[in-house]
Amino acid sequence: MGGGTHRPTMDLLRSEPMQLVQLIIPIESAHRSISYLGDLGFFQFKDLNSEKSPFQRTYATQIKRCGEMARKLRFFKEQMVKAGLSPSTRSAMSDDVDLDNLEVKLGELEAELMEMNANHEKLQHSYNELIEYKLVVQKAGEFFHSAQSMAAAKQREVEAQQRGEGSIDSPLLLEQEMVTDPSKQVKLGFVSGLVPREKSLAFERILFRATRGNVFLKQSVLEGSVTDPASGEKAEKNVFVVFYSGERARNKIVKICEAFGANRYPVTEDLSKQFQIITEVSGRLEELKTTIDVGLVHQTNLLQTIAYHFEQWSHLVKKEKSIYHTLSMLSIDVTKKCLVAEGWCPVFATNKIQNVLQRATVDSNSQIGTIFHILQTKESPPTYFHTNKFTSAFQEIVDAYGIAKYQEANPGVFTIITFPFLFAVMFGDWGHGICLFLATSYFIIKEKKFSSQKLGDITEMIFGGRYVIMMMALFSIYTGLIYNEFFSVPFELFGPSAYGCRDPACRDASTAGLVKVRATYPFGVDPKWHGTRSELPFLNSLKMKMSILLGVAQMNLGIILSYFNAKFSGNELNIRYQFLPQMIFLNSLFGYLSLLIVVKWCIGSQADLYHVMIYMFLSPTDDLGENQLFFGQKFLQIVLLLAALVAVPWMLFPKPFLLKKQHEERHRGQSYALLENSLDESDEMEVRHGSSSHEEFEFSEVFVHQLIHTIEFVLGAVSNTASYLRLWALSLAHSELSSVFYDKVLLLAWGFNNIFILIIGIFVFICATVGVLLVMETLSAFLHALRLHWVEFQSKFYEGDGYKFQPFSFASLDAEDE
Repeated sequence: MGGGTHRPTMDLLRSEPMQLVQLIIPIESAHRSISYLGDLGFFQFKDLNSEKSPFQRTYATQIKRCGEMARKLRFFKEQMVKAGLSPSTRSAMSDDVDLDNLEVKLGELEAELMEMNANHEKLQHSYNELIEYKLVVQKAGEFFHSAQSMAAAKQREVEAQQRGEGSIDSPLLLEQEMVTDPSKQVKLGFVSGLVPREKSLAFERILFRATRGNVFLKQSVLEGSVTDPASGEKAEKNVFVVFYSGERARNKIVKICEAFGANRYPVTEDLSKQFQIITEVSGRLEELKTTIDVGLVHQTNLLQTIAYHFEQWSHLVKKEKSIYHTLSMLSIDVTKKCLVAEGWCPVFATNKIQNVLQRATVDSNSQIGTIFHILQTKESPPTYFHTNKFTSAFQEIVDAYGIAKYQEANPGVFTIITFPFLFAVMFGDWGHGICLFLATSYFIIKEKKFSSQKLGDITEMIFGGRYVIMMMALFSIYTGLIYNEFFSVPFELFGPSAYGCRDPACRDASTAGLVKVRATYPFGVDPKWHGTRSELPFLNSLKMKMSILLGVAQMNLGIILSYFNAKFSGNELNIRYQFLPQMIFLNSLFGYLSLLIVVKWCIGSQADLYHVMIYMFLSPTDDLGENQLFFGQKFLQIVLLLAALVAVPWMLFPKPFLLKKQHEERHRGQSYALLENSLDESDEMEVRHGSSSHEEFEFSEVFVHQLIHTIEFVLGAVSNTASYLRLWALSLAHSELSSVFYDKVLLLAWGFNNIFILIIGIFVFICATVGVLLVMETLSAFLHALRLHWVEFQSKFYEGDGYKFQPFSFASLDAEDE
């Protein structure tokens, strides 16, 4: 493909042709050139400064600046989430925003927002403290009011007793205490505040122990919760008043309050002053509430302004950071006037890249244009397949095994058909296929909506594979029609059954007395097979032989693809000494078995194929007797057996010896060429090839590798063919499970003639069908089909040791952020 091609080939069989390119970019247009290449998304840069640490690179300062701006944007996003705001998706993307101006603006907004937060925290702290102070004054006022009322009542009682006539029973000591001189009475101090309710008991116990019981504690439970000024969290608290005597006791109480997180507030004993304090605090609370509300409105307005521009700013910062990170991968020319870049690009994108580089030169008013130079290299290029939304999911199935080597035959082309088909062989039921199709149709119809929103892990995985599931469902409907199963129930969709009752008067037509009365059922399994005593043996034989045929066909396809790989790379050794013996060995044994299966189906023979295959090895010269299917079968078996035996040494011995001979001839030819060339040319060749051209050829290592490869193929031919029998096993399991749910749940519930039992039976049948057959069986069949592709099919030709083409693209930055 020439450099002037403007479109990718969309050829999934081979990856896009790639080229290593060197760009020499003037300093003044470097930033714009990288930016335009990022918009284009077809250039993968190589790191030419890999030996330098991130801090030693040229644009480390700019990357640090972008990182700081990204931190500020994350801070803004946290504040928006707290305020219940979300970034606007309708903000206009304008190019007039400069990075330097944005850096200044973000700094100013951060400072303003942090100042607002600090003021809000101070005001909120004061507000919460005043709330607690008001509650303490109210509750403590109730304590003192009730105490004074009790004291006054007691005083009146004593005075009444003094005015009355004394009795012999009157307590003389009480009278003495009451008339004691007031100056000799002890004045008690008190500490008041709030303590968390869960700590109140421990608080009381510690106070009693620390003061040896020389305090009096009074507590009152607050209704509801209050906001703690220190933590800002809601908490249930108790108001306490602790009476004490002495400064030493007071110090202990204060320390205990601090240890328990109890907030202390001063309270006066004068009731009139308490009322005045409550009035003043209420006024201050109203003022603070108004101030806080105004501050929140101002903060919300600021955050709304930020939210409107947030996406634009965030995109710009990520874009600039990626540009400077890419610029740091470039090396600076010795003149300090140019940047040198190297990287990979598809051949079809050559003109597009040259056009954007020229546009960058014009837009940056540079006097010198960017030099676009294609380099010759022996380095393996990256692999790039141009996929769309349909083929990308199938390609990801292959990539999960390994990225294709550059221009290696891609299994993804065949996976589009073979993967859903092998799944459907195991999942054959057109009722279940329709359910799967309806489920995936919802994702396909709503794909615009789902692609623009954040999905959960499982939902995102299902949405990404919606077209794979759709193909699986369509093929399941097809194989279900072949098996003639609709939730395990057969239908006469393509005409009446070919079988009828031998005697028209017989009633037990489903178990005995059936004879062929019409032409063969035109498509799929005849519905009369279902429910008969011979149903399971018949379907077992059919599906087992069908699995072997499909397996041998797919393995042959894999070996044929290895031929196309060898032909494409010009490797004649692999064609002659790998492809040919592998085809002969596989088809001499299992290709012959497939032939016997088809012949047996065609002629309706009763031959035992197990016996034929076993005695083909044990006694190939014996007569086949009743197991002979066609004339010359014995001679053909001997020829095929000898061909298989010859194929093994054919695979093992010639290739290592021929590789050694080629290596010797190459070195002999190179040494002659060096004598004819000049010294400079020889130096250039030495640099280009490096030390790899003079490495010793390890014949033993090559021979052991070939031995392992031969043993792996010979044993794998047997084990892989047996592995395809999982198609039969899972298909049988799916069919039997479906039949059990239908017979033992739905029909059993129907037989009770009770509407309540019928509803329960239908509910259980739906749950079992969805949970077991549509979820677990789907996952099981998917994994088994995946294994058949990765191991049995791809191991025949696919190396998968390449690396993916990862171009510098701003679209990938947005995808990573999501």
